[in-house]
Amino acid sequence: MRMTTLPLAVSAYTATSALGRGLDAHRDALDAQRSGLRVNDFSSAPLPCWIGRVDGVEDVTLPSAYATWDCRNNRLAWLGLNQDDFPAKAHAARERYGAARVALLLGTSTASIGATEEGYRRLEEERLPADLHRTSIHTPHSLTAFVAAALDIKGPCLTISTACSSSAKVFASAERLIRLGLVDAAIVGGVDTLCDSTLFGFNALELVSPDPCRPFDAARRGISIGEAAGFALLERIGSQTAAPLRLLGCGESSDAHHMSTPDPSGLGAELALRDMFDRAGLDVSNVDYVNLHGTASQKNDAMEAGLVSRMFPPGTRVSSTKHLTGHTLGAAGIVEAVITLLALRDGLVPGNAGVREADPACSAHFAWRNEARSLRIALSHSFGFGGSNACLAFANAGHGA
Repeated sequence: MRMTTLPLAVSAYTATSALGRGLDAHRDALDAQRSGLRVNDFSSAPLPCWIGRVDGVEDVTLPSAYATWDCRNNRLAWLGLNQDDFPAKAHAARERYGAARVALLLGTSTASIGATEEGYRRLEEERLPADLHRTSIHTPHSLTAFVAAALDIKGPCLTISTACSSSAKVFASAERLIRLGLVDAAIVGGVDTLCDSTLFGFNALELVSPDPCRPFDAARRGISIGEAAGFALLERIGSQTAAPLRLLGCGESSDAHHMSTPDPSGLGAELALRDMFDRAGLDVSNVDYVNLHGTASQKNDAMEAGLVSRMFPPGTRVSSTKHLTGHTLGAAGIVEAVITLLALRDGLVPGNAGVREADPACSAHFAWRNEARSLRIALSHSFGFGGSNACLAFANAGHGA
């Protein structure tokens, strides 16, 4: 028997991506439908594509106390943490509950593998160069260990790496920890930086577009890889917080159809959706908006368009925002959760940017341009490699949800 999800208050949230730093930058970009994609200027060898690169990461200097964790991924994490008053809100939660009663759950697909790549490019007599000879950055847990130290979190610290669903699944894990009474609050999030492994790896799979990605376009040619960092603070409702935004439910599934291709029927995605509805006690008719996974790959978009058409009532609006941010991989779940929260907060349905001619498979649910409308409940979809699927339901309690 499924356990009912414990609704939680989203007391703070923030994101950094190619759209800029913080909530205001993301809202401004959504309003203008301004893409952060640029011609690839990152990879160590030429690769004709577009990327979502965050400006200023290379210029970040971590405080000396955290020098052992210094790498590009953790610098981006530092940027993402230090905005929107997030550290103060996290520290206030730590003071309320105690450092051991706050969990930290972060998603990433590659962690600090960029530093490992650099180390191998600069091998000195078959050894890593001295400046990169640090165990702490050559591990998938590098990100979470660094953020735990930076925020002085002593509770459960978990790294979740399930490809593109990583930083969506952290919400489900956090909800379980709080519902079971193991912690009183949780900081969730995710960080993934650009690196050769992802750029050339996805290109080898023939999934990278040479042009800016165009989710749900009839002539889409693949994904544009981006980088991002995002964080959110989850607490029990009424636990000294009046935050109107809520996490209502989380649904997960694993369809195990193929290592890199979703089940074309959308069965895995549908199972995650139904799991979320069951746990949250919601009906599909309650949903006002869905932020789609919408990667601009041929098979993902075809699967998701079919899912929308058969699952949601005509009044539900849907869109992908990956033309704006790029596909931020392990950080996609948190970045798109933040965009969904902004949509709820401000009554905005973001347009499905980048489309020149809509795929005929797309139904009337799609919002091709921004729409102003009051939103009570909104979903965020994250579907990863290997059939690792997660769906999140958020609500604005100020609208009676």
